[in-house]
Amino acid sequence: MCELCPRRCRVDRVNKLGFCGAGKNLRVALVSLHKWEEPCLVGEKGAGTIFFSHCNLKCVYCQNFSISHEGFGAEISIERLAEIFIEQQARGAANVELVTPTHYTDKICAAIDIAKERGLTLPIVWNSNAYENLETLELLRGRVDIFLPDLKYFDDEPAKTFSNAPNYFATASAAIKKMFELVGSAQIVNGLMIRGVIVRHLILPNFRCDSMKIIDWLYETFSDEIFISLMNQYTPIFRAVEFKKISRSLTTFEYQSVVEHASELGIKNCFIQIGKTADKNFIPNFNLENVTQL
Repeated sequence: MCELCPRRCRVDRVNKLGFCGAGKNLRVALVSLHKWEEPCLVGEKGAGTIFFSHCNLKCVYCQNFSISHEGFGAEISIERLAEIFIEQQARGAANVELVTPTHYTDKICAAIDIAKERGLTLPIVWNSNAYENLETLELLRGRVDIFLPDLKYFDDEPAKTFSNAPNYFATASAAIKKMFELVGSAQIVNGLMIRGVIVRHLILPNFRCDSMKIIDWLYETFSDEIFISLMNQYTPIFRAVEFKKISRSLTTFEYQSVVEHASELGIKNCFIQIGKTADKNFIPNFNLENVTQL
């Protein structure tokens, strides 16, 4: 019975699908070297991203909706996932970055163990929406080196309206505290993060005050022991046009006001985006590249 995420659907995924839509097998849409992550995750050739299909949130503005909502991808075995980890290392990836992995945690843990026995030495990055169970995160102790969670909302109303995620902040904030417990303060060696937490926050149009509340909480809780990444790349895609408040792009004023708020607090470890990033060209091409064996 699946209880990997806070939904606790308790379904037997062999015979029935829960909220996330994932079945009994791993499903992956893209394996790539990604150069558009935070600088400390990229290195010379890029982060070793692995995009998993399905998601335990239903964000109406999801740029990856073809895999998160529609489930595009190919089924692979645990053994194949372990091979992919090793292949990413051979390609020169800075790390192995697992994108939206929560609903496959048990299988991913098994693959990590196999790959490490076969010589995997890259840091493992857990890129999630932070809507996580603490007991599921505990499975990652000693397996994951870097946590890269989104912290999407402070107030519950937008969380429920835009992501169907009740009690989002209470759940996600507890999860991020757990992540910090598991890996500790950020460690950077030769410009690359080898351990630590980077919390991403995508600023939404008309919700800059919510963003400031998130920044306040992060700095009050962790000071400069974690990194914060403030993103201006919101694009009204998928079903966003159905919701008036988020049916437009973010303004320069909205983004800069949040950045200035972080600066006024004295935050030092903060990534910001410069220039036009709200562009569909930045959305990965989910084409099953490197997923299955040749």
